[in-house]
Amino acid sequence: MELFTTHDTLVRYLEIRNYTESLCEPLHTEDYIPQPAVFVSPPKWHLGHTTWFFEEFILKKHLGGYKVFHPKFSFLFNSYYNLVGDRVERANRGVLTRPSVKEVFEYRKYVDQKITELFQSNPENINELETLLELGLNHEQQHQELFITDTKYTLSLNPLKPEVYPNTKINKPLEAKKQWLKLDEGIYDIGFEGDGFCYDNELGRHKVFLHSYEITDWLVTNREYVQFIEDDGYERFDLWLDEGWAWRKESEVDAPLYWKKIEGKWFTYTLAGMKELDLDATLSHVSYYEAAAFAEWKGMRLPTEFEWEAASDQFNWGTRWEWTNSAYLPYPKFAKAEGAIGEYNGKFMINQMVLRGASVATSPNHSRKTYRNFFHPHYQWQFTGIRLARSI
Repeated sequence: MELFTTHDTLVRYLEIRNYTESLCEPLHTEDYIPQPAVFVSPPKWHLGHTTWFFEEFILKKHLGGYKVFHPKFSFLFNSYYNLVGDRVERANRGVLTRPSVKEVFEYRKYVDQKITELFQSNPENINELETLLELGLNHEQQHQELFITDTKYTLSLNPLKPEVYPNTKINKPLEAKKQWLKLDEGIYDIGFEGDGFCYDNELGRHKVFLHSYEITDWLVTNREYVQFIEDDGYERFDLWLDEGWAWRKESEVDAPLYWKKIEGKWFTYTLAGMKELDLDATLSHVSYYEAAAFAEWKGMRLPTEFEWEAASDQFNWGTRWEWTNSAYLPYPKFAKAEGAIGEYNGKFMINQMVLRGASVATSPNHSRKTYRNFFHPHYQWQFTGIRLARSI
């Protein structure tokens, strides 16, 4: 990875930590606690968990004489690291009325001070520490996006439909081109290489053979998706994967998340409040099942993650996480790191689909064409969209 001076390292650390706290500025104290669904976490938990990461993996092990801020915080803010110890069940993160929001911010300040103290002490193992810190910072950036998407989901259930981030790029409509890009049959290199940070699931650069195919340089728009709905797309079982059809019926889904039809017009909840649907804006908040059904309706398909990466230099990406037709599996020579850090990615390589790109909620400098996001196929709450492909 790229090495920084101690000053550069701390500047970057504090910039990212401060960005997290800037996301809190529009919130009321009451907004920090609710957890209306298992797949979302409250803002207070995100603030504590990202801080715990630095305490657990850096300070406890590398700052001599370090005293934890609170003996119970590891139990409260551990997410899924079994080697670290017991933790609050994920579904119960929203019952943590204690500690207070104020205490969690004090926890963040305490850990920030100790990280600064450690890196200013000229430790002998600076390279190891910088590697751990870079992982922690990228981890925090992941949670910054989750902070936004989780908050949006929670506040969407509030009858007041509050405005939270009214003036950000998150809510702006997006332009779309309308061209098909052709890629020839051949062997393509896939995976991360070079300097800079990447996750372990991007490593194992390897060659794949791709048949000739075409891929769009645009993402599906709301207008295109409304046409799918009006053509009874949610009522035609022949368009859906079997599990997708079962999910649609059980969940009674009939539109993307946050859409609501009022007096014949479509509206959608945004972080700027409830708005009439912009038909020319890029579609968002669809599950893999919906994406696959739409592609079937169009007589096309979703690209594989390899097709996506091979073509990615030819189109603009980064406004929606794009569902691919690839299961989340390890690359050749993938190896999990030792210890609890090894639980970061590898153990999730089952029953999930890969998404490529980034989204309007992704943190600055936290995207690259080899980035492999992954979610279960029924989830809608991320800023997910659809890019189509077809075989030649």
